[in-house]
Amino acid sequence: MADLDAAQLIDAYCAAWSDPDPGRRREILGKVWADGATYTDPNVHTVGLDDLLAHIGSVVARRPGAKVVRTSGVDVHHDLARFAWQVVQGDGTALPEGLDLAEFTGDGRIRRIVGFFGPLAKA
Repeated sequence: MADLDAAQLIDAYCAAWSDPDPGRRREILGKVWADGATYTDPNVHTVGLDDLLAHIGSVVARRPGAKVVRTSGVDVHHDLARFAWQVVQGDGTALPEGLDLAEFTGDGRIRRIVGFFGPLAKA
C-alpha cells in the first residue's frame, strides 16, 4: 500500500470521528472500513461497521463539536501503519495526543485499528 493511499484512508477514518451527522459517518466509514474490521482502544473493542458507528456516536454525543485531527505522518510497512492523532474539543481545547496502529486489507481498506491514549511512558 502506498503512503498516500494509507494517509487518505486514515484521514477519512478521522473525518468519520469528527462528523456530527450519523449518515455521513456511515457513508465515510463504509468506503474505508472492511467487513468485520475491528477497533480496539483502552475502553472498548468493536467488531464491524455498525458496532464502530455506535461507539463513535456515543463519543460524539459526549463531546459535541470535537474533531479528531491527525498530528503526524502515516508511517506504513507491510499493510500496517501508525499515526498520531489528537482530539480538539469544540472550544478549541486539545486533549493529549494518542497513537493508533492500523492494518489494511489487500484491497486497500482498514481491517483493524488499535488505539492508545496519551504519550508513551518513559522507560
